[in-house]
Amino acid sequence: MADSRFRNPAVLRNQIIQVLNFYYPDILDIHYGGIIAQLDERDGHVYDSRTKHLVANARAVHNFSVGTMLDGPVWCRTAAEWGLQSLSTHHWDDFHEGYDWLLEGRDTVDATRYCYGHAFVLLAAARALQAGIDGARTELDRAFGVIEDRFWEERYGLCADQASEDWAHVESYRGLNANMHTLEALLAAYEATEEQVFLDRATAIADNIRSDDTDGMNDLLWEHYTSSWEPDFEYNRDQPTHQFRPWGYMAGHHAEWAKLLLVLHEHQPEKSLVDRAEELFEAAIDIGWDDEYGGFYYTVDEDGDPVVSDKYSWAHTEAIGAAALLGTYDESYLEWYDRLWEHAETNFVNPRHGNWYERLTREHDRDDPNRNVAVEPGYHPLNNAWVAMQAFEGAD
Repeated sequence: MADSRFRNPAVLRNQIIQVLNFYYPDILDIHYGGIIAQLDERDGHVYDSRTKHLVANARAVHNFSVGTMLDGPVWCRTAAEWGLQSLSTHHWDDFHEGYDWLLEGRDTVDATRYCYGHAFVLLAAARALQAGIDGARTELDRAFGVIEDRFWEERYGLCADQASEDWAHVESYRGLNANMHTLEALLAAYEATEEQVFLDRATAIADNIRSDDTDGMNDLLWEHYTSSWEPDFEYNRDQPTHQFRPWGYMAGHHAEWAKLLLVLHEHQPEKSLVDRAEELFEAAIDIGWDDEYGGFYYTVDEDGDPVVSDKYSWAHTEAIGAAALLGTYDESYLEWYDRLWEHAETNFVNPRHGNWYERLTREHDRDDPNRNVAVEPGYHPLNNAWVAMQAFEGAD
């Protein structure tokens, strides 16, 4: 019989606190300020104390704000305040009015403007506002203003992806990933403010996400598009392991879209959102689940064969969040929910520290320490445990 422990909100809360405990206090840079996300996932030692990534900083603010809302350790509020201050001072470029992508210490080394990064600042500010963190509303308005003025394309009801530091050049590439996280951030902003503009923008993105079945993939979501939102099936075909824009269909993103459509449905009920969420979750299982070893392939090709067979914990946790929400409409999805947690405990969760390993091989080995600049500071496992926690609390 499957273990259903993780249907208990108290167990899920404990998972969240374990993740926060792993990162605190070493995630706070007391020398330069800001967030150090580069902690070795095996034992937590800092392997790069200078590099500061916009997304990692924003995700840390989100995480510690959630910890604050859950009445976690008192240092959650301090850490959320610390990270938010870094976003508003170190990462914010007051001259060009945008958030810098990458810092060394306090010095900008990459000021490329990414919608993806600005979306995470909006998400962080929204959660910080919910947690009562000073300055959060100002940051929320600023991040949303940049997205509206610089990335939003009214013609398509979607966002552009990337621009130069001075905003003079907007890259022709368009992608689902940036729009997915903008949708997520807009939903959080609506939850924090109850202001309709955020829900309207979120609804527009959900209405305009594209699926394409011209290659026989049964209405799946393609990731990469031209500036006129035509699918670009050749983009990064030669870079299948690109961190933010890999070639292929991504099971993890299908699960993540399913989760977000269900969150949108909570605020703006529409049966078609639930129906599409079910389709996307089923698609994630169909194209991504490894029947031999378990876990989700990172990417698959047009024939449904694995392109990158590694297993990423973010994809697994997004399926956990989606299954928990789907379970509120159809309890049969909770069988997958329990199965996913069992697989995670066996393979992804560090048994000593409670954090999650970022990437494993197809056979679930750890072939390297997964060190890079844009590392995962526990955002996906923490956030989806929180999503599940709310789902099961609401079911009581």
